[in-house]
Amino acid sequence: MRRAEFLKSLAVLAAAGTLPLAARAGANIKMMIPANPGGGWDTTGRALGKAITDSQAADTVSFDNKGGAAGALGLAQFVNGSKGDPNALMVMGAVMLGGIITGKPPVSLGQATPLARLTNEYNVFVLPTNSPFKTMKDVVEQLKKDPGSVKWGGGSRGSTEHIAAAMIAREVGVDPAKINYVAFRGGGEATAAILGGNVTVGGSGLSEFSEYIKTGKMRAIAMTSGTRMKGVDVPTLKEQGINVEIGNWRGVYGAGGITPEQRKALTEIVLKAVKSKSWADAVEKNGWTPSVISGAEFEKFVDDDFASLRATMVKSGMV
Repeated sequence: MRRAEFLKSLAVLAAAGTLPLAARAGANIKMMIPANPGGGWDTTGRALGKAITDSQAADTVSFDNKGGAAGALGLAQFVNGSKGDPNALMVMGAVMLGGIITGKPPVSLGQATPLARLTNEYNVFVLPTNSPFKTMKDVVEQLKKDPGSVKWGGGSRGSTEHIAAAMIAREVGVDPAKINYVAFRGGGEATAAILGGNVTVGGSGLSEFSEYIKTGKMRAIAMTSGTRMKGVDVPTLKEQGINVEIGNWRGVYGAGGITPEQRKALTEIVLKAVKSKSWADAVEKNGWTPSVISGAEFEKFVDDDFASLRATMVKSGMV
C-alpha cells in the first residue's frame, strides 16, 4: 500500500474510532464522575485519570462531576450525551446499582457499555467525637429503644452504607423501614455532617474517613468486612454479633452504541492504566482492594450483583 493510501486508511479508522490502541495514543478521554467532588467515585475517577495519562494510555483526561440520586443523574447525562463516543468513560459501582433499584431512573445501565471492575472497598461506621455513644453496641441499644432517634448519615439512598444500616436494623430485630437515614449527594457533604455532629452515626468507604479516624476527629466503631482487615484496628460487625457483611466495588463503563472494536480499545486503555505505578500508589494510599475483571466476566458480575442487591434490599424492607 502506498503511503498516501495508508494515511487515508488511518484517517478513516480514526474517524470511526476503531484504531488499535497503539495508534490511538493521542486519545482524549472524557470521564463522567456521577457524584460531587470529595467522595469515593470522585477519588477513583481522578486516580484512574491520572493513571491513564501517567501510563501514556491516552494523552489527556477531562472530568465532569454530576452528583445526585446515587449516580442516576450522572448516568442519565452520560447515556444521553455520550452515545457512540469511543473516548467516554463513566465511574460506577455497587452504589449505582442500589440507586437504580430504589430510584427507578428513566435511563438504565444497559444503555451504557460495561468495561471493567477495578476495586472493592468495605465500609466503616463512625461516630462524631462529641457523640455520647462509644461503640456500635451503644448505637444498637438506642436503635432498639427509638429507631428514629438514630440518624444514619451516608451516601445516596441505595448506597452500600444505606443497605448496611437497614441490614443492621433487621439483624437486631428493628423494622428496617423505621431507620432514619439521611442521604448526602457526596462524600464531602457526609463528612461535614459527621464532623459537625449533625448525624448520630456515619458510614462510607474507609478511604474517605481514614484521615479523620487517624487524627481522632471520628471514632470508628465497625467495618462491614467479613473478617478484620489487615492493618485496620476496627472490629467487624460480625465480631460484634451482627451478621452483616457487604462490600462496595467500583468500576467503569463506556458509552452506549460503541462498536466491539471501540469497546476493546477503551478497555485496553483502562487495563493499561491499572497496571501502572500511579494506580498502584492510589490503591495503597486509599486502602482499596484490587479486584480487576473485564469483558464478559465483568458483565456477568454486574448482572449477578444487581440481582443479589435487589434480594438483599427486599429482605431488608428497602423496596
